[in-house]
Amino acid sequence: MLHILQGHSRWVNAVAFSPDGKLLASASDDNTVRLWDPTTGTCRAIINGHSSRVRVAVFSPDSKLLVSASDDNSVRLWDPMTGTCRATISGLSNRVRAVVFSPDGTLLAWSSDDNTVRLWDLTTETCCATRNGHSCLVTALVFSSDGRLLASASHDITVRLWDPTNATCRATLTGHSDWVRAVVFSPDGKLLASASNDNTVRLWDPTASTCRATLNGHSREVTAVAFSPDGKLLASASNDNTVRLWDPTTATCRATLKSHSRDVTAVVFSPDGKLLASASYDKTVRLWDPTTGACRAILNGHSSWDILVVFSPDSMLLASASRTEVRLWDPSTRTPRSTPKRKSKQVNAVFSPDGRLLATTSIDKTVRICDTKTGVRRTTLKGHSGWVSAVVFSPDGKLLASASHDNTVRLWDPMTGKCRTTLTHNSDLVNAVVFSPDGKLLASASDNNTICLWDPTTGTCRSVLCRHTLRVTAVVFSPDGKLLASASDDNTVQLWNPLTGIWRTTLRGHSGGVNAVAFSPDGKLLASASCDGTVRLWDPTAGTCYGSAEGHPYGAEALAFSYDGNLVASTSSDWASRYFSIDVVSPTRDFLPMVGEHPFRTSPSALLYVCGEWICFKTRKLLCLPPDYRTNPSAIRNNYIALKHRSGEVCFLLDLGALPLGKVIKNHLRYDYLTLSSLTMRSPIFGL
Repeated sequence: MLHILQGHSRWVNAVAFSPDGKLLASASDDNTVRLWDPTTGTCRAIINGHSSRVRVAVFSPDSKLLVSASDDNSVRLWDPMTGTCRATISGLSNRVRAVVFSPDGTLLAWSSDDNTVRLWDLTTETCCATRNGHSCLVTALVFSSDGRLLASASHDITVRLWDPTNATCRATLTGHSDWVRAVVFSPDGKLLASASNDNTVRLWDPTASTCRATLNGHSREVTAVAFSPDGKLLASASNDNTVRLWDPTTATCRATLKSHSRDVTAVVFSPDGKLLASASYDKTVRLWDPTTGACRAILNGHSSWDILVVFSPDSMLLASASRTEVRLWDPSTRTPRSTPKRKSKQVNAVFSPDGRLLATTSIDKTVRICDTKTGVRRTTLKGHSGWVSAVVFSPDGKLLASASHDNTVRLWDPMTGKCRTTLTHNSDLVNAVVFSPDGKLLASASDNNTICLWDPTTGTCRSVLCRHTLRVTAVVFSPDGKLLASASDDNTVQLWNPLTGIWRTTLRGHSGGVNAVAFSPDGKLLASASCDGTVRLWDPTAGTCYGSAEGHPYGAEALAFSYDGNLVASTSSDWASRYFSIDVVSPTRDFLPMVGEHPFRTSPSALLYVCGEWICFKTRKLLCLPPDYRTNPSAIRNNYIALKHRSGEVCFLLDLGALPLGKVIKNHLRYDYLTLSSLTMRSPIFGL
């Protein structure tokens, strides 16, 4: 990997190379567009002007203009060399979904949520046409290579062909039975391909306005389509985890590319046609040989599932964007590194063992400690030069450990806020940190595929555990401290003796990266959650799998045992939680019975959690939250919940134990719905 382009503070929505390959533009939820030098990885300019998230950024064919579209209902034209705004098209009635230049650069077309297609004359800087026709929002726009046709795809299950010269609708292409998500012309303009939620790709003759063929084969929604530069191949991406290569002349499937473990969301050919890149919810970008269908490389590193991919015009660079970062790869070396920068815009939080302190991490590279009784911030721990990825108190509450993407772990005195020592974790990012139950060991997991065991008293490294072949995502001690489990993107869980540093066994069975591991309260069971959508239950002593559960189509991200150990709860990136009963386990079982599921918005707990607009206990709704608090809670401990305000700047600490509601929780009694407005909140905690 060549560069990680850092700077955006919120999610990246679009990336685009200039046609001359000298600039890379990225559009973000932080209301800015950034211009990067793809050779050096440096930021050339930060373009401010929009007042809301920027969804689209695209260069003109001559690279002399950059267009951005935002949720502030405006489209702006910029000079990419100076970063100055050339023109602002404001007053639009809805946000803009798609923007595209005509091949000669004289027209600009965009679609909005008001179901319209608009044409803008760049010479006169006037809107030359606004056309209604679609009855639902327009999802995609594309000009033919000669600029004589404009195609639009819509949720009204049609594709429309427009004449850009007079903005008239030439034809309405019907045949799909569900939303049309993408549309693309062949390089010679003789074919038009459309991708739909009806699991098909259709090939159209744009001149005769007839359907030439329907390509069946995908078992789920088709999300993207792309022609090869010579027009001899058509690639389609689908939520069935595959990419298919078609011969558009014969309408036959040439190959099915199976390697991704989750939905494939994007597919693009390199300009020289020698590579095909696909992006997936499994957080990887894969490079394929379109001639043989062989997977040439797997580019790991992104910590989020929403990955955008684009090749540079000379095919020498590949840019992939996810969350708040853009990564630049050399596709010719095919040597991806596992180096994610997890820049969550959410606040991570943890209570001290006695519940008196709440420690939070944020995007400002600090750890903040607040008094849970008064809500007053006690101290701000500064020292990390990278994002703080994890924080944990020692069992006695006298130490606080923070892990960071600056490749260090810091040990702090939570009462004074002083840094006791800095533990350097080789030369790579630290993803997780955990104390042993007796507090005599500290384990940290890193992107360099290792786990380090530290003596928190002296700050010395006791041992380095090497067994994983990809980054280590999670690490946990057994309740008695005699076992250490580590999870990795290499699809395995490793078990270690933390006292000696000796490897015990490898737990294999997952077909995707393992995101989380947890021991049962008695230490007799180990659960693992994976990108393959399953939760597996293991006997950590024998190293055997008791059973597995499928229930997360978008992958299992986190898990936890109930306090009595009879349930395991898991969560996914689709905000859903699943509850699996483990009262009876047997080595012969191939599944765990699912006893419930909820739309879930916090770290899983089988007792108290937040479900959509409700605070819930087990399967019961207890407390209705106002809209401004229906975001990710920071932390839950017993009857205390730290609720984050929509702004992300204010948290309130709610003590459920002080209310009659607490009796409901403790005694499992029937209840009446309560609203947050009827309660007295604790003091606000600012800046968490």
